[in-house]
Amino acid sequence: MKTVTQLPQAIRVVEHFTITLADGCELAARMWLPRDAETRPVPAILEYLPYRKRDGTAVRDQLTHPYFAGHGYACLRVDMRGCGESDGDFVDEYLQQEQEDALEVIAWIAAQPWCSGKVGMMGISWGGFNSLQVASRQPEALKAIITLCSTDHRYADDIHYKGGALLLENLGWAGTMLSYCAAAPDPLLVGEAWRERWLQRLERMPLLLKTWLSHQTDDDYWRHGSICTDYSAIKAAVYAVGGWGDAYHNAIGRMMQQLSCPKKALIGPWAHKYPHFAVPDPAIGFLQEALRWWDYWLKDIDTGIMAEAPVTLYLQEAVPPQASYAKRPGVWLRDPAWSSPHVERRQWGVSTAGELRPGVSGTGEVSIRSPLSTGAACGEYCVIWLGPEFPLDQRRDDAGSLVFDSQVLERELPLLGAPTLRLRLKCDSPSGQLAVRLNDVAPDGAVTRISYGVLNLALRDGYEQLQAVRPGEWMEVRLQLDDCGYRLPAGHRLRLSVSSAYFPLIWPAADHARLTLDLASATLSLPVHDLSTVVAQPFAEPEAAPPLALSYLRSPASSREIIEDAMSSEVRTVIRDDFGHYRFDDHGLEVAQSCEEIYRIRPDQPLSASGVVKWSYSAGRGDWRVRVESELALTADAGHFHILARQSAWEGEQLLLQREWDEYVPRRAQ
Repeated sequence: MKTVTQLPQAIRVVEHFTITLADGCELAARMWLPRDAETRPVPAILEYLPYRKRDGTAVRDQLTHPYFAGHGYACLRVDMRGCGESDGDFVDEYLQQEQEDALEVIAWIAAQPWCSGKVGMMGISWGGFNSLQVASRQPEALKAIITLCSTDHRYADDIHYKGGALLLENLGWAGTMLSYCAAAPDPLLVGEAWRERWLQRLERMPLLLKTWLSHQTDDDYWRHGSICTDYSAIKAAVYAVGGWGDAYHNAIGRMMQQLSCPKKALIGPWAHKYPHFAVPDPAIGFLQEALRWWDYWLKDIDTGIMAEAPVTLYLQEAVPPQASYAKRPGVWLRDPAWSSPHVERRQWGVSTAGELRPGVSGTGEVSIRSPLSTGAACGEYCVIWLGPEFPLDQRRDDAGSLVFDSQVLERELPLLGAPTLRLRLKCDSPSGQLAVRLNDVAPDGAVTRISYGVLNLALRDGYEQLQAVRPGEWMEVRLQLDDCGYRLPAGHRLRLSVSSAYFPLIWPAADHARLTLDLASATLSLPVHDLSTVVAQPFAEPEAAPPLALSYLRSPASSREIIEDAMSSEVRTVIRDDFGHYRFDDHGLEVAQSCEEIYRIRPDQPLSASGVVKWSYSAGRGDWRVRVESELALTADAGHFHILARQSAWEGEQLLLQREWDEYVPRRAQ
């Protein structure tokens, strides 16, 4: 990434100020803007997050916002209510209050003398979500957004549920937020008020996991903040950006099909990061691309961005399975729409001999009762920390699955879009799950996951209402796998893998079910691209502003282990992410954070499943030191989920507060 030290305009930075809302709550903000903006007003770009501008996003903020400011924009990073140096209480994600606060902030920005009256909003993940949500409220000043790694459907396509099945990311992210929300305000910014504000935050800490587990179907709780309930509400222009390595890329295709506002889409090979510093490579000149977008919509400059094909996608080449990738080879496509007219649907069938072949399926039935540890090679649901998080060689999980292999491919098979599987099946228990993977089998036998999908059979006909699973009764199911962009080469085989479990990605069903498939009904539909829209590299090399100066007192490190107990057969997945101990050289704040996640299951006992997430956070400067230890655990019996949580906070060596939670949630849909 090229560091740009000379920007077109000189900028000034307002390190910390507050925006007072109508109810008296003060939101903390940081701003970068041209020095002459008071006399020559400029458009503004808002990023609105709970992740602490002082330390949580400061490193990436420094790469991005000064760059935009140096090209004639006022950029604001605002901490949400109850987070960072803002006051008030944080209660839950994407609440009405969050949106109302954002509307006030946008109105305040548009009225400032340094603002031209036009505002853009951008963000990744949470910031991408609320950019869409706020745009649906149609604030007058908001003209365009860039939403990255976000979703239009909070129940079906966030970290909570997938295919109606409970994601273990639910536990992981609830544990993360338990720690993140406990971070102390910086006394250097808020003065003596830091302690009272911090204690109030700790005393009112929400148990998010209980809230999320209390909504096991797609009800009004999830529909709030899901723009799929009314795509037409968004009038501002939308640029939707994501990566094949990120959990949220499915939303991009849906938004391109459903939004009626001006829109563009971009999917690269990346994980859950901004594309100018994302991995795997190739990273791109995202900031230059964003400037073309902002200049067009906020400055009325015809940059040509809306004259280009609206969909730009990266078609990945086949690679061996790895836990982490530095680079994914591939080619760029520029297509006129999603779904592309250059994609043809081809039907494949299966046979009792384990064949996957073009055309229709053979007759017969096959059954599978997967070991409940099937899924150990699945990797993380959302590749975010950039450790060993990608799926591993799928041969481990294939050993507990039904597998159907194609003949060796005589010509390449470029897949772009969502594979779908239709079939008829029956379950021998009152609860069950279906997991399907599309895999690439290399000549040496290595198996790389291309795409996957999971389904809670009790929600097979829609996520709003439970439908009984009657043992022995045939059910028609349609499972749409994740969108993919993958170029399967000649000489490889295509594999369809089917299992009845996928842990620790999803929580197991209450019963260790056996599934029986009627093969005559099985149809795999594959989206095959004609490669006629391949283009040369369409983006400039990545650029950014000079990075923030950090000194590391302990280096970051990440690991992921799969451990099998030879005596009990229990399989443990242990994930450790140490984000290091570092000091911000400009203001001296030291921060240290680390996390450990442990997921356990016995291959034949669904009620043996458990998960524990532990976070450690500390911060300090000079004699001022704070520390918080957080732990969140989940188990279940046939009728209830059981949540245990503990959080302890210290100022120096003094234990200031300790809270414990012991909660049960009825198990209705899982």
